[in-house]
Amino acid sequence: MTWHLITDGSCLGNPGRGGWAFMLQNGENKDIHSGYEEKTTNNRMELQALISGLKYFSQQSKESLDVTMDSQYVINGVKSWMANWKRNNWQTAAKTPVKNKDLWMELDKIIPSMSLNFIWTKGHQDHELHNIVDEAARCAADKHASCTCK
Repeated sequence: MTWHLITDGSCLGNPGRGGWAFMLQNGENKDIHSGYEEKTTNNRMELQALISGLKYFSQQSKESLDVTMDSQYVINGVKSWMANWKRNNWQTAAKTPVKNKDLWMELDKIIPSMSLNFIWTKGHQDHELHNIVDEAARCAADKHASCTCK
């Protein structure tokens, strides 16, 4: 059975109140988790959704994982930029500090032990599971609440 992680982040204002959510799916089983932060950005919430989802998944399985998200920032960061940032002491090619360095460094500790396949989906489109996660992230930001659903 293939494992799927669907993630999303949301921000009411940018910066503003933020929420993140992920769904871990294996066959018919679906777990949804979300959380929030007071003063944050959309990119931080996208990163936090992925970090939280990967940490949760690592407790469930060591198999490969398909990750679906609408954040090209996070996908490009993982697949293209992060290795160079590390080599450059967490600076960009323009020699400026990497934004959200704390979260990128946390992600860098998790990813090497995993077999991940990233799948980009356009946000707010007809991707049923991503739409559910998007709503959970927006709800977390709006209501200042975390949830766990099965």
